[in-house]
Amino acid sequence: MERGETQFRSGGNASQDGRNEARVIEFAAAKELMEPRELLKILQRVKEKKLSPEEALRRVKHLPFEDLDFAKVDHHRALRQGFSEVVFAKGKTTGQVAEIVKAMLRKKDSRHNVLITRADVKAFAAVKRISKGAKFHPLSGVITIERNGAKTGKGTIVVVSAGTSDIPVAEEALLTARIMGNDAEHLYDVGVAGIHRLLQHKDKLAHARVIICVAGMEGALPSVVGGLVAVPVIAVPTSVGYGASFGGVAALLGMLNSCASNVTVVNIDNGFGAACVASCINRL
Repeated sequence: MERGETQFRSGGNASQDGRNEARVIEFAAAKELMEPRELLKILQRVKEKKLSPEEALRRVKHLPFEDLDFAKVDHHRALRQGFSEVVFAKGKTTGQVAEIVKAMLRKKDSRHNVLITRADVKAFAAVKRISKGAKFHPLSGVITIERNGAKTGKGTIVVVSAGTSDIPVAEEALLTARIMGNDAEHLYDVGVAGIHRLLQHKDKLAHARVIICVAGMEGALPSVVGGLVAVPVIAVPTSVGYGASFGGVAALLGMLNSCASNVTVVNIDNGFGAACVASCINRL
């Protein structure tokens, strides 16, 4: 038991309650658990007798992370990084995914969005039983639970795909960007095999604050896009291609060797990672 918990539970009268509240603040600050607004909301509810001191302490204790044995749910992630922990479903059982999501939704003082990537219909069925607001996006394998529609991004993120076969990765990026509080638009199937298709949308590219460019094969499109704009271009190589593409390695190497100096690169098929970085840039 933490020292703060022992002290908090020892009080009974109004004066003691005031000292107890101060100790909770001290306890939370020492552990760097929460932002002031969230703590004040909990304390206000205690003051109004809408929340018991014991329940308030329980919420404070679970703010850093919650131990489920098979997972440590990081409730503090949004306060440190601007968005809550994201669940990577691949490799997890449906039960594990469901329990993690349940732990995230149990935190009633937070209204953050929930994002699950690389999921399937079985995982979605389990999540849907927990939250009726869950939506499955089968093309990308993304599950979203939107509880907060606030926009935190300052501009528009544009997600560009070279080919139709790259859309699943592009959709993962698009949905991630939107659920993280950004205005995001897409521009699909505008690869270098028909460059006129891209040039027809120069205005959309010019008004973007960040561009995510998804391409397989030889991975040439990000260099072209980078040469047309003055904003960051986050290149995402995909595993789309024939034998010598080596599952996306050819596209990855081509993007890493781009002569467009505003192009940076994430891992193969990592639409989620690209959108995370784009979201950070868009909040600056």
